[in-house]
Amino acid sequence: MANMTVRNLPDEIHDRLRAQAKSNNRSLEAEVRSILVQSAIASSEGGFGHRIRERYGRYLGDDLSVERDQTTSQPGLFD
Repeated sequence: MANMTVRNLPDEIHDRLRAQAKSNNRSLEAEVRSILVQSAIASSEGGFGHRIRERYGRYLGDDLSVERDQTTSQPGLFD
């Protein structure tokens, strides 16, 4: 496995990554590794939407056309 050093990372980004790692019960290194791996996979495989279309496209067809409803709604009333 290769090693990498990231220099000049802004403190704010470092703090956010550390918090994200903590919330995912990972070390900072494991969190950064996961982010890099997922990013590389998504960019090389076309992302989640591409994979869904590739897998289920024959069932969905290519004629999906959804028009947005442009009518305005009434504001909610709260008592």
